Amino acid sequence: MLRFIARRLLQAIPTLFILSILVFAWLRSLPGGPAGAMLGDKATPEKLANLERLMGLDRPIYEQYIKFLGRVVTGDFGVSSKSGDPVLDEIGRAFPATIELSIAALLFAVVLGIPLGYLAAKFRGRLLDNTTIVGTLLGVAVPVFFLGIMLKYFFASGPFLHILPPSGRQDTLINATHVTGFAVLDGLLTGELDASVDAIRHLILPAIALGTIPLAVIVRITRASVLDVLNEDFVRTANAKGLAPRTVRGRHVLRNALLPVSTTIGLQTGLLLAGAVLTEKVFVWGGIGSKMAESINVRDYPILLGLVMLAAVVFVVINILVDVSYGIIDPRVRVR
Repeated sequence: MLRFIARRLLQAIPTLFILSILVFAWLRSLPGGPAGAMLGDKATPEKLANLERLMGLDRPIYEQYIKFLGRVVTGDFGVSSKSGDPVLDEIGRAFPATIELSIAALLFAVVLGIPLGYLAAKFRGRLLDNTTIVGTLLGVAVPVFFLGIMLKYFFASGPFLHILPPSGRQDTLINATHVTGFAVLDGLLTGELDASVDAIRHLILPAIALGTIPLAVIVRITRASVLDVLNEDFVRTANAKGLAPRTVRGRHVLRNALLPVSTTIGLQTGLLLAGAVLTEKVFVWGGIGSKMAESINVRDYPILLGLVMLAAVVFVVINILVDVSYGIIDPRVRVR
């Protein structure tokens, strides 16, 4: 297994290397270059020339790229052109909020999606199956931001139910101690259970809004995958041998059906970061998505550079975890 993981890690290096070239080319394609983008309307030919000299932009392009790559590898993305704080500090303050929201959305999608997909396949053509298909079509069709607004209207701020908070990560009246930046975890670590409960209540609506599309996709993939496996000879043989339904379901059906499902979960996890931009905006969440939208508005390119590279690393790590899950679910994958 260690050799399998090491091989996947080595394969990730070319991906990150190519991405660094693309990001470097994007920075150089900005109107006026990186220096012009940082100076904005205050740019004059003299200021532009001075800043380009300070940033090493008057050097040959390959020297600029080597310097850029060295900074990225060491985690030096510069400072925010808006706040003046180091980029990593800015991202580090927002990162836990998005990870916490993404984990909650993924749990919502996986815990509901796999059982629903299995039951839809088991009762194919019946009411549960047809209802699930219609529900998943609706889940994919409704945009994240619109679903978020509707959830707030019905369960938080509209004329109907007021059972959940409409925005934010925690009630401002709660004097919570922050250790890691993860609101739920911090409450558990410090023994402030009321803070954890309040954080979970704030998580419910944004997690549902963000996790609905992954839920719909996971249900459909699970249903299709289970239907394929149910028609395999080894499943019919297992049933003919008189194995318990629980054994057939767990050892033969679900285990073989989970390979495409795990791929889908990995891809959807990466896409959660993109969906988080809209979800965080609707629920005033204050995570990476909000930071990215703010950085685009004020043209804070150092922050954008850090966020793009961070998103790429997260996506690559998730795909490695998906590959590792292949090896756990089906050991034959490790030797291919």
